[in-house]
Amino acid sequence: MAKKVAKNDYFGLPYIVSLILAIIPFTAWLLGIVVRIMEGDIVAGIIRIFLGWLVWIVDLIMMITKKSIWRLLGC
Repeated sequence: MAKKVAKNDYFGLPYIVSLILAIIPFTAWLLGIVVRIMEGDIVAGIIRIFLGWLVWIVDLIMMITKKSIWRLLGC
């Protein structure tokens, strides 16, 4: 049976791995861009390219409190 990939973390990885990746600024910035573009949300990917460091702080807080990365633009 196929495993359903959760949309609340990086590439369907376990929470602890996603949290570690979210703590490291460069990986959070890069993976945030890649995940948004893979989901088809090009605008959110472009916003993360230019405002990635600001979004990283919000992403990190969301990952710790809600166990999911921040869906920019409500996606």
